[in-house]
Amino acid sequence: MPRTPATDPLAVLNALPDPVLVVDGGGDIRFVNLEAQEFFDLGASAMEGTPLEALLPPDSPVMGLVEQVRRGSRSVSQDGVDIDTPRIGPHRVSVQVAAMGDGTDAVVVTLRENAIARKIANTLTHRHAARSVTAMAAMLAHEVKNPLSGIRGAAQLLEENASEQDRVLTRLICDEADRIVALVNRMEVFSDKRPLERGPVNIHTVLEHVRKVAQSGFARSIRFVERYDPSLPPVWGNRDQLVQVFLNLIKNAAEAAPETGGEIVLSTAYQHGVRMALPGGDKRVHLPLLVSVQDNGDGIPEDLRGHLFDAFVTTKVNGTGLGLALVAKIIGDHGGVIEFDSQPRRTVFKVSLPMYDQSQDAGESGGFNGGGRLRG
Repeated sequence: MPRTPATDPLAVLNALPDPVLVVDGGGDIRFVNLEAQEFFDLGASAMEGTPLEALLPPDSPVMGLVEQVRRGSRSVSQDGVDIDTPRIGPHRVSVQVAAMGDGTDAVVVTLRENAIARKIANTLTHRHAARSVTAMAAMLAHEVKNPLSGIRGAAQLLEENASEQDRVLTRLICDEADRIVALVNRMEVFSDKRPLERGPVNIHTVLEHVRKVAQSGFARSIRFVERYDPSLPPVWGNRDQLVQVFLNLIKNAAEAAPETGGEIVLSTAYQHGVRMALPGGDKRVHLPLLVSVQDNGDGIPEDLRGHLFDAFVTTKVNGTGLGLALVAKIIGDHGGVIEFDSQPRRTVFKVSLPMYDQSQDAGESGGFNGGGRLRG
């Protein structure tokens, strides 16, 4: 019987979906797994060898739990711990601290955020919102465009024999009818049920294209910061639709950012252990590719957060409220997840997407940018 290869402990820790840190007896961080790097938005080189107090305030409950284990407790835990730092913002987590048990004073700190539950709830909410818009688009196309055509035609007939003063009113009727038809035309994209053509897409190529478009126009005065994982594998997606998604997200970020000192951070990362169940079945898909768009604006008003992906919800004076609804639909069509976290000076939209692999149909070449590993 062939000998089973030894399991790499580092690979196991990096596969865990929760942040894990090892803190030595002097209070310095000796190890962080990949999820901890994502949670604190820092790389291992910036965290390992630094005091835990560099990440968390000295009065954080986490410090008390660490001390409790050092005084003799084997393992302690606490739910509902608030972690709030300028870099990552507020998070509510469950904390477990355990002794290493190797004769040292080192302890293992594990943070468990309800992120997966939130992803599931957000996925259902955003997909329901997209389905609602789809039904609305089909209804509007049938029930609104046809009567509007009749109204516009009648106004044109009246205009032929109207006085100059009345022609202003008939022209107003025509212009408003055209405006409503244009809005309905924009919504008809939601009722498009054609199969999505997909292939391997280099997400960094997409982001670079969108950044150039933004900086040549609406985001000319914005500073862009790019934090990319250059080894990220391709996304299984449609390039043109992903361009639309990130163009919308970056445009929103640019409009939210302050006029002076506006900044948008674009980042990519590989996240382990994120799997989502597809509606109507037991199949679960792996969503390891994370793309984030962060701005330093005032944040999203509290009363809009629960409805942000619904149609016609907007904070813009002349906005239609269809941009994020379209984003939710496209991400849902890709089998992905979109979520956001917002507070003053830091609003971030996170998009989780499926990865391309060789077993998928390479013949569906929508957005093909070359296979293999990606380079930044």
